[in-house]
Amino acid sequence: MCQLREATEKDFEGICKLIKSQEELFLIYPNGKYPLTVAQVKELSQVRKELTVAVEGKTIIGFANFYDYQRSKHAFIGNVVIAQSCRGRGLGKKIVSYMLKIAYEKYNLPEVRISVFNQNTPALLLYSGLGFTPYEIEERKSPQGNRIALIHMKVTRINHDSEQ
Repeated sequence: MCQLREATEKDFEGICKLIKSQEELFLIYPNGKYPLTVAQVKELSQVRKELTVAVEGKTIIGFANFYDYQRSKHAFIGNVVIAQSCRGRGLGKKIVSYMLKIAYEKYNLPEVRISVFNQNTPALLLYSGLGFTPYEIEERKSPQGNRIALIHMKVTRINHDSEQ
């Protein structure tokens, strides 16, 4: 049974273990350096809000947080990752829905945003299924130097509430 809770420093090592490759780290945290380290997660914790982990027993199986929080306007959900062995069980939907609930209920935000690279089809389908719609596409470079698209998506509280 998966539980969602606030991350603590004791969880940082488990969060690092979720990332299994440089490519995966790029999709989740483009500015991160592989391998993800406790020091990098600690830096994230200084500039992001609501660091949240999904836990089964004592094992960290998922992670997400908020960044670019703008009071009474919006926040981005970032660093969404589910352990490879736990994917396909609806945990991504569970953690993103949980983050939406915090955004709407605790921070009373009218809009929540999320960004996803074009090659991350499972995430695109997940976010679209939760009511997120694209509003901007930004050109980026992959670690190999190829052109890729970072798709910025948003969902408003009104639209999200009406779909639930």
